[in-house]
Parts: sequence; structure tokens; C-alpha cells
Amino acid sequence: MDARGPVGISLLTLVPGLVGGSETYARELLKALAARDRFAYRVFLPSLAPKAGAGLPATIVRGYRAGRTVPARLLAMSAAAIHPWPLRREMNLDGLRAIHFPLSVMLPPVGRPPAVSTVLDLQHEFLPGFFNPAELAYRRLVYGWTVRRSRIVITISEHARQTLIERLGLEPERVRAIHLGVDLEAFGPDPRVERAPFLLYPANRWPHKNHERLLAAFAILRRTRPELRLVLTGAFHEGRPVPEGVESLGLVSRERLLELYRTAAALVFPSLYEGFGQPPLEAMACGCPVAVSRTGPLPEIYGEAAAYFDPTSAEDIAETVDRLLAAPAPFVSLGLETAARYTWERCARRHEEVYAELLSL
Repeated sequence: MDARGPVGISLLTLVPGLVGGSETYARELLKALAARDRFAYRVFLPSLAPKAGAGLPATIVRGYRAGRTVPARLLAMSAAAIHPWPLRREMNLDGLRAIHFPLSVMLPPVGRPPAVSTVLDLQHEFLPGFFNPAELAYRRLVYGWTVRRSRIVITISEHARQTLIERLGLEPERVRAIHLGVDLEAFGPDPRVERAPFLLYPANRWPHKNHERLLAAFAILRRTRPELRLVLTGAFHEGRPVPEGVESLGLVSRERLLELYRTAAALVFPSLYEGFGQPPLEAMACGCPVAVSRTGPLPEIYGEAAAYFDPTSAEDIAETVDRLLAAPAPFVSLGLETAARYTWERCARRHEEVYAELLSL
């Protein structure tokens, strides 16, 4: 371990269970960094997530008024941006050699120490209609100051990297694409269990996750496959009626999600926009065949290991899934090979290269 001073990692905007793949990224990255033990770290946590430091030295930042609702989160982030000095003092930023903001928002804003931020996606640039005017204006403001103040910007696919360069005018040499990973010790096939006739879609009920078209596609599939079911997991499904054959489980444990990956006939991922797309990788690692949108970085990540459809067409979703269910074996073997290439250890090593670069400034 390099003991000359810590690299800070700020997770102040983490809301457990609500921020989807960005939470998986932050938690798994910390675990992999802790296992590699190359640098000294100091993790800054909100009061909502006091145990999210993966065993690394951590500080709970009481001055950051974290909240779970969108208005409360916006209020907390606005207060930290307008009055950053109390947070700077509480976090002792002057004692850090560098700092990383993995959750797309630099809070508090810093000039020194040298900072790197991870911008996971630019959904608001592609799908602005999914945000109310206040959220849209805030995202554009916050992402703007985040990338301007960051010496280096990390993103999670080459597609997202090109978007940052084109939409935000970043110099190409400042933007690094680092793919995410999958925990291959936790996610893997179980030959003792059999697959059941159900489709799985693990996703929070956000507009870009495209649930309505999936439900329409499922209705088409049921005409010729009446035994087929659809299982939904994730937040914000409460109170929403679902058609016959559809089961909404809400937020589930990692163990329950693993069981679903191992027993589903296929995972269907009709998202309209992703920075990376984590669930298909987890499903592939478990030997589950996968059908995904032909959009964004998904072809970049999954290559020939997934079946692709047009996410704006319920008919194309249904036809693609039907073909996948009829001949899943090639996708299972290619999926296992693909998942094996994406490890959190590799992801952490690439982050360490960025930290080393910052420490040389």
C-alpha cells in the first residue's frame, strides 16, 4: 500500500436501493480496490449508507443532508454546491492527494486536490422528455461543473466516452472508458436447478426502462406461449397494475436475484438508454440467455452473445424473444465466455492507473 496520503472517494449522493447500476459500480469498485490494497483510501459516506465503505477507512459526513426522495436529494446537492466550505472542512480535503467522485456528481466542488469523476451516462441529453424542467436544468448544470472541474473523466463504455466528447466538448485525452465487471464468485450457473418458463426483467420502474413496451411484447408472446410468465424486480413498481402472467416482486435481495437469473428461461432488457447495462452481464454469468435493445453501448458490451431487438417495437421484442426461447444454447455458451472477460479486479486496476496519473500532477 502507498502510505503517503489517502485518495478520497466520495459517495455522498449514494441512496441505497434507489440508484440502480451506479450503486453496484460504487460498491463493487470499493471491494476490488480494498482487495488490491495499492493505495491508502478515505471513503466519504452519507448518513443513509454508513456501511457502504467495503471495509476501507470511511467518514460519515454529517454535514451532507442526504435524503431519499427526489426533492430531498436535489435540496441536499444544491446546498452542498452553493455552500461547499463546511463540507470541505469536515472532509479535510486539503489532506487528500486526489479524490474520485464515482456517482456522476462532484460534491463538494473542488479545484484541489486533483479530481476524477465518473459520468455514468448522459441520459438527459438523449431523452430530455423523461425529466421535468427543474431536473433537466439541474442535471445539465451539475454535469457541466463536474466535468469542467475534473482533471480526468471516467465513463463506462466507449459509446458513453464518445457522447461526452461530442455533447460536452471534452478533450478526448481527458476521457477514459473503463468497462464495469461482474462478481464471478457470486454470479454463476447452477447445474442442479432447471429453468422455468418465465422471462426476467430486473429494473427500477423509470421511464427509460421501457416497461410498457415490454408488457405489450409479453402479451404478444402469450398468444403462442400461454405458459410463459414475466417477473419484474426493482423499485417504484408499487401500486402499478400488471397484466395476467406478470409478477412484480419489487426490490429483492442479491440471493433472490441470483436464484431468478439461474432459473429464468431468458432475461429481456428493453431499455431505451444505458451507460453500460449491468443486468445482462450478471444473467450471462449465470448461464441465462439474454435479449437486449439494439441501442447505445449494449452491442459494444455484449457482441454476439445477446439477441438484439428494436426497443421501440413491441412486435420486434416479441419476435426476438420467441426465437431466443426456441434456440437458447448458443447464447448461453457465448454469454458465459463474454461474462468471464468482465471482472471487477480489471475494472479496479484501470481505476488505479487513473489515480496514479492524478498523483503525479
